Amino acid sequence: MFAEVKKNSRTWLSVCLSLTLSVFALPTLAADVLNICAGKSELPFSNDQKQGFENKIAAVIGKTLNVPINYFWWTNPLTLQKDMEEGKCDVLIGTDPNDPRVLVTKPYYRSGYVFVTRKDREIDVTSWDHPYLKEKNFRIGVMPDSPGKNMLLQINRFDDMFDYFTEIQNFQSTRNRYIHVEPSRLVNDVANMHLHMAMLWAPEAARYVRASDVPLNMVLVDDTAKKTNGEKIPMHYNVVMGVSKQHPELVEALNGVIDAHGAEITAILKDEGVPLLNQ
Repeated sequence: MFAEVKKNSRTWLSVCLSLTLSVFALPTLAADVLNICAGKSELPFSNDQKQGFENKIAAVIGKTLNVPINYFWWTNPLTLQKDMEEGKCDVLIGTDPNDPRVLVTKPYYRSGYVFVTRKDREIDVTSWDHPYLKEKNFRIGVMPDSPGKNMLLQINRFDDMFDYFTEIQNFQSTRNRYIHVEPSRLVNDVANMHLHMAMLWAPEAARYVRASDVPLNMVLVDDTAKKTNGEKIPMHYNVVMGVSKQHPELVEALNGVIDAHGAEITAILKDEGVPLLNQ
């Protein structure tokens, strides 16, 4: 019996030690507040009502680091680097690993572009190689300055869809200015049959595909797209958090959050309906 008590005591001591170590392993931040750069009206990512999935991820970060979140609501991403350099904000919740404006964390999810179609039209397309996409009467909508725009140029369909680009940009010039295009608009145009198909970044499309009154399909685009010269145009991407170059210490803190609460962040993305790929 005495041996059993000693064994249980060792077990309890081991559990306590593990819990203690895990507490001390949590990331800490030597700051009174964490300044997040977020779009004022950029759903489904963020808005000033904190209704975006990146707002939820920011809340996880603030809770983990035990600091309040302060938002700098941007309206023009073209000035975001200057805003960060001026200290208006320090962290982007989601950006590309090759974003030259910022330091970056480890990837915390990977997703891809998707083709969105009406289920009742039975359009079974997963690749830019499909012959449907080359037919002039097949209307496919893509976001401006996206890989989809590059692919329309590669398959000689850009001129065919130029009217749609001007339409979704409200017939405004994009020269040296930011014109916001709602991703929901492209999804709705598929639902109302103004488009046969839309290609969107999955995280920007998932919410609206799920909310559509008309049943829609959303399938990941094969990561096989190439330019005519053979150069790859990626369709799948890792996503990282971006950090102001003035605060490199935040990279380690945010990596700690990703390590400690990656499952919670993944749950937010899955609840949003974002298809996730292995990193």
